[in-house]
Amino acid sequence: MSIHRGIVSSTTPLTPTLVRVTLGGEGVADFLSTGIGDEYVRVFFPHGDDPEDVSLPVPAGDWWETPEGAPEAPMRTYTISGVRPDVGELDIDFVIHEAGVAGPWAARAEPGHVLGLNSPTGLYSPPEGITWQVLVADLTGLPAVARIIAEAPEGVRTRVVLEVPSEADRVALSTGPDVEVTWVVGGNGHGPSALGPLVRGIVDDRLPLDEGYVWVAGETVALRDVRKYLRKELGLPATRFKVVGYWTPVAAWDEKFAALPDSVQKELDAIWADADGDEPEDVQVRFEERLDQLGL
Repeated sequence: MSIHRGIVSSTTPLTPTLVRVTLGGEGVADFLSTGIGDEYVRVFFPHGDDPEDVSLPVPAGDWWETPEGAPEAPMRTYTISGVRPDVGELDIDFVIHEAGVAGPWAARAEPGHVLGLNSPTGLYSPPEGITWQVLVADLTGLPAVARIIAEAPEGVRTRVVLEVPSEADRVALSTGPDVEVTWVVGGNGHGPSALGPLVRGIVDDRLPLDEGYVWVAGETVALRDVRKYLRKELGLPATRFKVVGYWTPVAAWDEKFAALPDSVQKELDAIWADADGDEPEDVQVRFEERLDQLGL
């Protein structure tokens, strides 16, 4: 685990609601990309009003910790949309919105502003020998999709569906002859997400399910139905799909979760503690079903 100090070198609007922030500086020069299309990092933001003052944590094994007496930096998770080790730069694409930490920061980001970030991890991991893959995401998953399809192997049919807030949020994508991209307008906090119905409409037993891979990313609550469908209804093994929640539409989710009664907190902890070797995806389904009941 390493912690890097990135300095904003430029910002580039991609759509009305998506901006690319390019980071450089000595702290990024030794950033080691995993090469996985959906690799992500924890991003540490300024803890106060000074955009050049970030209280960076320090590595602690496979995690990190805030030095004693130092302010804790707000943290969010983001996908790396591009890495250029030859010039010591990397890109992170931010969705602009008024609430929270990251969106407002990105809307005001300027050269010289500072962020912290840790070593990257990737989740996209299709089995060898697939003949098809389906990638479905909202705007937050667009950067990962763009990297994945840019490296999609020839001969693997790749179906992509991207849910964006408006027609103006479409971007040009580099695709090969076996990649088909469909754009859908909706969701993204501006209305109900269609990620669940979209996956159900594409992935079913008309496909050779033992030859493919499904990757879905975006609104966490909408993806609960996706996970349940792929795992419980279709019976896909965990190696054949990855469902990644990038954000939640529930306001102040962390605070509401922390405010749950101790008895409920213990009940939720027990779902994992009592798993007895169950497949983690099955445990996650049970955990999310309980969160639904709690309004989270």
